[in-house]
Amino acid sequence: MAMECIATLPQSFNDNKTKLEDPSIFDPKVINQQLNRIPQQFVWPDHEKPSTNVQPLQVPLIDLAGFLSGDSFLVSEATRLVSEAAQQHGFFLVTNHGVDETLLSRAYLFMDSFFTSPACEKQKAQRTWGESSGYASSFVGRFSSKLPWKETLSFKFSPEEKCHSQTVKDFVTKKMGDGYEDFGKVYQKYAEAMNTLSLKIMELLGMSLGIERRHFREFFEDNQSILRLNYYPQCKQPELALGTGPHCDPTSLTILHQDQVGGLQVFVDNQWQSIPPNPKAFVVNIGDTFMALTNGRYKSCLHRAVVNSERERNTFAFFLCPKGDKVVKPPKELVGGGMSGERREYPDFTWSTFLEFTQKHYRADMNTLEEFSNWLKNRRSF
Repeated sequence: MAMECIATLPQSFNDNKTKLEDPSIFDPKVINQQLNRIPQQFVWPDHEKPSTNVQPLQVPLIDLAGFLSGDSFLVSEATRLVSEAAQQHGFFLVTNHGVDETLLSRAYLFMDSFFTSPACEKQKAQRTWGESSGYASSFVGRFSSKLPWKETLSFKFSPEEKCHSQTVKDFVTKKMGDGYEDFGKVYQKYAEAMNTLSLKIMELLGMSLGIERRHFREFFEDNQSILRLNYYPQCKQPELALGTGPHCDPTSLTILHQDQVGGLQVFVDNQWQSIPPNPKAFVVNIGDTFMALTNGRYKSCLHRAVVNSERERNTFAFFLCPKGDKVVKPPKELVGGGMSGERREYPDFTWSTFLEFTQKHYRADMNTLEEFSNWLKNRRSF
């Protein structure tokens, strides 16, 4: 990787100022070294500040290899556990997932080298407003308060083999230039591995809902998804900040790998609970779009990420999304009778419309799907 530029400290940061005056830069090293307190933009309201004495959530471990083996007992057990978790809170872990450990290790190494490089180097991949690909430093410029204490690097991904598409690698080559070839190859392979894994999980989810095993797999085979690298730096006042604020993912499915520094919390039974890291497993959670696809039967759960003063934290999140123009509507088996009753919980929509809503009109939180449904109904009434 080329790291030739020299990092300079913004003059707006000094010991006497507690405001983030340069809206284009989030440099946690400068903030921690030169300010007595974190800037007010990163301080969350009292009712949203990190909780103390958070207990771990009992999340089921799903043996994916066992499910795929066809063994009737293992298939039955996997579908039962997934169904219970998805109806209760929308989170579960998958083990024996088939993702190469060497690929994971290389992905973490490249992630470390990128986020510890100078700001001017990272800004080669700067994310523009309304886009879902690129580098973002705490989303400064997009939001003015309750800023997340993190940096991200996101890539659009599509598995369209007919076009020989390598969307991640091509983005890296175009935006970041010479010296990033291996970087692009690693995250292209990682996105492809997540695509394969997500389609297997979709088979499991379909069976757990009592519909055809291939239904959701086929729905997502031409997906237009997002791979995101999340970097949560050390924070001198972690009791005031959040790495990611409380929200439900607007996407369909999130497959998360955490390093060994904990930080993921979910809101279940009216309290925040943690999901401790497990290096052998991926955390899977239901998103708003899949909740709509199940007519509300499976839950998109409120979650957040906390930070600490001792160590930085890294995670990879693959957000599975349908192709942009594909209509999101539940299969007939999930409408009429059963748990969902006769009525439709959400209107038909396309993922591209929902994505535009979250990028340009609404900051994702616990009510995103409801607000989007209302926005859509109002727009269609004109």
